[in-house]
This record gives sequence, structure tokens and C-alpha cells, in this order.
Amino acid sequence: MAKMIRDLQLDIPPPIRYFSWLRGIVAGLWGKFDMGLTSANIPVTEVLGNAIPITIKLVITSTFLAIVLGISVGMITAIRQYSRFDYAMTFVSFLLFSLPIFWVAVLLKEFMAIQFNDFLVDPEIAPKVILIAALVFGFVMAGFVGGTRLRFFSVFGGAAVFAGAVLSYLSATNWFLEPSLGIFGVSFLALCSAAIVIQLISGLDSNKGLYAGFGTAVALAVLYYPLQVLMSADASFMNVIAVFAVTISVGMMIGFVVSPIDRRVYVRIGLFTALIATFPIIVDRFISEFSGYMNSDAIGGRPVPTLGQANDLLTPEQLGNFWISGLDTAMHLVLPTIALTLISFAGYVRFSRGSLLEVLSMDYIRTARAKGLSERTVIVRHGMRNAMLPLTTILVNDFAGLVGGAIITERVFAWQGMGQLFNDSIRSYDLNLFMGVFIMGAILTVLANFVSDLLYGVVDPRIRIRK
Repeated sequence: MAKMIRDLQLDIPPPIRYFSWLRGIVAGLWGKFDMGLTSANIPVTEVLGNAIPITIKLVITSTFLAIVLGISVGMITAIRQYSRFDYAMTFVSFLLFSLPIFWVAVLLKEFMAIQFNDFLVDPEIAPKVILIAALVFGFVMAGFVGGTRLRFFSVFGGAAVFAGAVLSYLSATNWFLEPSLGIFGVSFLALCSAAIVIQLISGLDSNKGLYAGFGTAVALAVLYYPLQVLMSADASFMNVIAVFAVTISVGMMIGFVVSPIDRRVYVRIGLFTALIATFPIIVDRFISEFSGYMNSDAIGGRPVPTLGQANDLLTPEQLGNFWISGLDTAMHLVLPTIALTLISFAGYVRFSRGSLLEVLSMDYIRTARAKGLSERTVIVRHGMRNAMLPLTTILVNDFAGLVGGAIITERVFAWQGMGQLFNDSIRSYDLNLFMGVFIMGAILTVLANFVSDLLYGVVDPRIRIRK
């Protein structure tokens, strides 16, 4: 007790003790940040410095996926209000929104880790599973496309047959044991990415937009094998950056030469097509190491872990291979990322749907339609951009809150991040560590509000301050 009183300065009046602690925080402005020592006599700054990157690694992936998927689905449901797709996504979002995170985490451990690892012993997909998965995929795609009843069932049938054929192929070829996208898979995904980007930026009725988008997709397919030189076993993160630099430069150049008129539009098409379509190339390089990774002694044929953020049994040679170590990190990220994404996804769907519906009822949207603008232009350029304003604050503050500690998720999956530090500080009555976690949360909240103010000006130019 005497040692604790001395270490925590409990013999000093509380106001003086607080300002003594605050002095170490303010000293951070001069590079002498001091939050005191933990109960284990380790500087709090050192403990936080180890935990923050772990939490950020977890949060960035899940938040990015939740934002992209949630806002996309939410805005599609708003555009297709009261359609089958809207009703289905509303039901799914309310269902996910009501689920407790710890229960979702337990289900993921059982079905996506334990049973999937058992499935890899003999990776043959049952016909019943193929049929159900194909029907679900067909329903989702048909709802996404929308249209008349004939069009709905045509898309439903085509998408279901396509999904069933793909799953049958994966099962027959033991793809799950030796996964690979190859040049055909990368090319197909590049063309799909180009179609989405073209539709959003210029519309599929723009010939120059088609040339820019699909030209970039074809160029990336041609570059597939030359880019493998940058992705050798001794590569690093800078090699990945170099791959993106090459592909984005090619995409922007194709967009630039497509037309001397409205070059910015076509350059954007090339840029975003290249950016999105490069990810399958990187993913393909990672999963090419999956077979050797799964059959190594450290993994033992069970590649999806349920605990921890890294496998300590990997050899130094494996850890020195950028692709194997990255694959190990990705496999440990799978379950907690899906858990956080599912819960956040539901909220973003509801927020974005309500926001866009409110915007679409405004007078300027009716005016834009009356002027003869296409529905794509009205939705993308006028509706979605203004609907993002109320979402901006939610997105940034959610990210700050998760960085402050995904407490339950980190606890369930045994990640040693900010959430775990919060739990440890409470259990051990470690006041300095407790205050350190809270001050980081406060700093992140202030920064999040500052960033959201800046983003307002990016989303809506009318908010920018002009002299």
C-alpha cells in the first residue's frame, strides 16, 4: 500500500495531483509526453504506442468495408424504395442492428473458423448448399438491378445460374486448397470495376467513358504478368505502392488521351478503375501463398484462427516473406473484421437510406429533373453528394470511437489493442493507464470533429469560407 501511495502520488491533494498529471500531457507539445507509469512500472505512452497500431489495423479494414457496403446498399434501397430489395435489406439491417457483438463473434468462431477449417479437410460443397447460395445471390442481384417483373426474374435466373456454376467449379477443382484468381479472374473483376465506375461517373451511354474504363481494365489485364516482377518473395510494402503507382498512372494516361474535351471526367474514370481493379492483383499474389501457409507446421491445416492477432509459431523465413506474413495478418483479421463490419453495416444502411430519401424530396431535385437531367446525374451528382453531409459526422466519429477501443470485439478475439487496455486498467485499478486510454479517446474525438468540419467543405463547396 505504501508503494502504491508513493507511485500514484495519493499523498498529494487531488487538485495538485491532477495538474501534475496534466503537466505531462501538455509537455507533449515540446516532445516530452508523459502520462506516468502503469502498475507494472511501464510508461503509459509505451503501452499505448503498442496498442494503438493494433486497434487501427483492425478498425481501418472493418470501418472501410462497413462504410462502402453500408452507404452503397443504403442509397440503393432509397432509390428503389418499397421494392423487394428495399424490404429485404431493411429486414437484414434491422436484424444485424439488433444482434449483440459478442454473440455474432461466437457464431463466427463456430461457423467461419472451426467448421470452415473442418471443411478444408475435404473441400467439397454439397449440392444443397450450392443451390441455396445461388438462389440468394440471384435474389440480391435481381433486387439490385430492379425493373419490371420480367427483368427481375431474368436477372434472378442468370445470376443464380452464374453463381451455381462458379461454386460447382470451385468445388470440383479443389480451389479452396489452392486458391488463385489468375489472369482470367483478375480480368473479369477489372471489367466489373470498370462498368461500376463508368456508370457512376459518366454513365454507360458515354462512348468515351467506355473507352476510358474498359481500356484501363484491358491494360491492367495486359500488365498482370509484368507486374509480378514487383511482387517477388522479398517484396515489401513499397512494392505494393509501386504496383498501384504503375496501374493508376496507366489508367490516368488512358483517360487523358481518350478525349481532349472533359478530360477530367475520363481521367477520373481511368484513375478509379485502376485503383479498384488493382486490388484483385494484390489479393491474387497473397492467396497464391495460401497452400504453403496452410500446410506449414505452424498452421497445421487450420488457417482461420479464433484468437490473437498473429501466429507466433511461424519461422523467421516465413515471417521474412512479405506475402506469407501479410496473409497471416489477414487471416487473423477475418473474424473480428467481419464482426465489426456486420454491426456497423446495419447502421450505415439505415442512416444513408434515410438521408438520401430526405434529399430526394427537396425542391432542387425536382428542378433538376424538370431541367431534363438524366436520373443518374440527378442521383449521383445532386442527391448522393448532399446526402453525405449528415453522414460525414457519423462516419468520422464512429471511426474515432472504434480506435478508442473495440472493447468487446478485442476481448472475444484476444486482441491486445486499446479495448483490451481499457479492460486491463479497470480490472487492475491502474489509474494512469485508465486516464491514458481516456485522454486518447478525447483527443481522437476532437480530431474527428475537426476532420468532419473539413470534409463538409469537400462534400459541399457552398460551406467553404470565402473572403
